[in-house]
Amino acid sequence: MTVSGERELVARQPRLQVGVVGGSLGGLFAAALLAGNGHEVTVFERSGVRLSAEGAGVLAREPIVDILRDIHRDDVGRIAVSSDERVELDLSGDVVDRETTRHLQLSWDYLYEVFRQQLPSANYLLGHTVRAVHPGERHATVELDDGREQRFDLVVGADGEHSVTRASVVPGRKTNSYSGYAVWSGLVAEQALDDAATATLAGRVTGYTAHDDQVLGYLVPGPGGETAAGSRRYQWLWSRAMPAERLAELVEAAGGAPGATAIVRGTLPDVLRRRLATEAEQNLPFAFGAVVGEEPAPSLRAVVDYTAPRMVAPRVALLGDAAVIVRPHAAMSAAKAARDAVALADFVEQLPLAEALAAYERDRLPAGKAIASYGRIFANSSPLRK
Repeated sequence: MTVSGERELVARQPRLQVGVVGGSLGGLFAAALLAGNGHEVTVFERSGVRLSAEGAGVLAREPIVDILRDIHRDDVGRIAVSSDERVELDLSGDVVDRETTRHLQLSWDYLYEVFRQQLPSANYLLGHTVRAVHPGERHATVELDDGREQRFDLVVGADGEHSVTRASVVPGRKTNSYSGYAVWSGLVAEQALDDAATATLAGRVTGYTAHDDQVLGYLVPGPGGETAAGSRRYQWLWSRAMPAERLAELVEAAGGAPGATAIVRGTLPDVLRRRLATEAEQNLPFAFGAVVGEEPAPSLRAVVDYTAPRMVAPRVALLGDAAVIVRPHAAMSAAKAARDAVALADFVEQLPLAEALAAYERDRLPAGKAIASYGRIFANSSPLRK
């Protein structure tokens, strides 16, 4: 395919040995497509256990639907919650903007399993921390924490916002910048919501934006993939302007290590959870205040920005948040990673590798910058904007 059209592959390129750094969704998207095209793919995941987003949802935007079709898993749409519109509320809870469009909300865990199954277990290596990636004209080398090295024809850096692979592509320019925002998030059982909140939130993707607050929420499948009304869960993301000092105080109060920028689900002290619920009641439309108030274990993480000046080095390519970070309230990170993966796999099929990587960067770097810029619109109205 030319990335925007149907697959029209030219001369079939030699099969490659490919290393993928990072075994989350972005890495699995790339691994599944490349393996499906006949390449030998090895995924390095630093976690020693199966990854999980604890039931979080993913908005199945067009790129994700396309990639599911590419791996012949269109059936995944049946394990989804659908929404018929996206609306924006004002503080009183009235709809002030409406877009009639159908969305599918998938379970992150289920999507992960679907793509994980595209690879043999022997090719998905848990507990393998990559220390560095070394580009080269003849091969790229993955260096593990234990000192072992492995050579590949191509290495894909899909290792997220704290990417190790970045240093091999943009030495000295790999550091994220704090946006001035942090995002609270959680999952609430649908049956815990009262009728008024359900009437406002069910059947739609809902948002609210104020000077220093932005909320996005939608229903996702239940813990066992349930999609029937009453058995689902409501996922919410609340981005709040937050000085770095306040973020550090919250993380420390939750037992975080020095320098940490996140609070893991289930570790927020109850007094702070109650304070968060009170602030939600005071600052958000009623329905969102009710959702946050019912949340038993909110999590928090810093919202950071990063845009790579380039996405490739000899035999190395960055993908997803490793290349360009998309702020979470835009709900486009997984879709961007999917589009990156499709583009990379297609260019590798069409062109000699060096040309393929150059074409990939020309195609995806401007697209990533545009998506990141869209996600930063929220910050432009804040006194904490950079």
